[in-house]
Amino acid sequence: MSSIFDKFAPLKEQHAALTALGRSPDQLQFEDIISPTEAVLNGKRTILMGTNNYLGMTFDDTSVNAAIEALKTEGTGTTGSRIANGSYEGHKALEEELAAFYDMRSAILFSTGYQANLGAISALAGRDDYLLIDADSHASIYDACRLSDAQVIRFRHNDPDNLERKLKRLEGTSGSKLIIVESIYSMLGDMVPLKAFVEIKKKYGAYLLIDEAHSLGVLGEKGRGLCEHDGVEKDIDFITGTFSKSIGTVGGFLVSNLPGMDIIRFVSRPYMFTASPPPSVVASARQTLAKIAGATDKRKQLWDNATQLYNGLKAAGFELGPTLSPIVAIRLSDPEKAIALWNGLIDAGVYTNLALPPATPFGWYLLRSSISAAHTPEQIALAVEVCTKIGRELGIITLSNSQKAGVSKHPDNGSAQLNGASETHPDATSETESLVTPTGDDPAARV
Repeated sequence: MSSIFDKFAPLKEQHAALTALGRSPDQLQFEDIISPTEAVLNGKRTILMGTNNYLGMTFDDTSVNAAIEALKTEGTGTTGSRIANGSYEGHKALEEELAAFYDMRSAILFSTGYQANLGAISALAGRDDYLLIDADSHASIYDACRLSDAQVIRFRHNDPDNLERKLKRLEGTSGSKLIIVESIYSMLGDMVPLKAFVEIKKKYGAYLLIDEAHSLGVLGEKGRGLCEHDGVEKDIDFITGTFSKSIGTVGGFLVSNLPGMDIIRFVSRPYMFTASPPPSVVASARQTLAKIAGATDKRKQLWDNATQLYNGLKAAGFELGPTLSPIVAIRLSDPEKAIALWNGLIDAGVYTNLALPPATPFGWYLLRSSISAAHTPEQIALAVEVCTKIGRELGIITLSNSQKAGVSKHPDNGSAQLNGASETHPDATSETESLVTPTGDDPAARV
């Protein structure tokens, strides 16, 4: 008799091969968390280089104390959705504070960043509408498209001209057109040329949603993200984001200046049927959010740290993502060498994220680091030194590689090299341009 798990046989074989080369990511267990940048792994003090903890706020005293107090006074959870069980005072307060932070009309709180995209996108675009998404979009965006009844069209990664061709073919069709991009893409750290996308959305009367998950707290004078950095906040229709990175906890949100957005609460299934964030999470998020605008020194330190790591690895001869950002990814095409480098770094006390196809662009194997303002220059220097040593032992880099490598200048408050001045993406897209859900009567399907 066949098993329901038989369809996963190829994946099981890949996982077994990965484990045979050293260890599997799902089997790692930190025995102790020392700080935002250090933990004990396999009995060894380890530098954490892949946490997304951009501002190092997970141990912030006021956030921790607020969470403890909320646990004592309001309990461990809400045990239901806000539609069913009602809102706590903190839920409403955090939404008001999010709207004020972004200088927007309204905000809706979700239980995770994943659900913010899932709940917002699937509700905003209906049967007669069109979703136009970047081919390198996060899994939460793709899953939102599957949940939506809208026609879904991919455009080439970070390619405004390709998007415009898609929109031009839709001229004369009924229904709204919602463009979806991310500020900083999570695998390679490359950034969207946002101003160009804003101009296209204006030209064709489309709506624009941007996921600022990896730029909240990271970019902009007040830490509001790429939209603030590029001065286009008033041209953005919807912003989604997460608390699991710079905010240092868990949760997600949707903000907008458009009137009438509260109806989303009644049509978004992920919002209606998921338990609301627990009081302790809400309390800690409120404390951290209140500090983001004034965290200028942390943002400067974050970018100093990112520059040190990016330039150090690039000078050593590693192939990296195309843009200097707090996400620094080593690109490899050889799976065995990628896994050996990852295992070697862990053995040496440096933890990074191992990202494997099909979750990665172009089928690359990535060792992905996400830098924190809490990292010290000494920690980063050690990570570069260890990575370089192991990379040479494995034949990933050579002296000739390092001699050819250049360095990137420190960007101004996040990226003075945005939108054309930095290195361009090495290819047009990691996926062929196509419909996600092809339909015969979709005019955009006829390329």
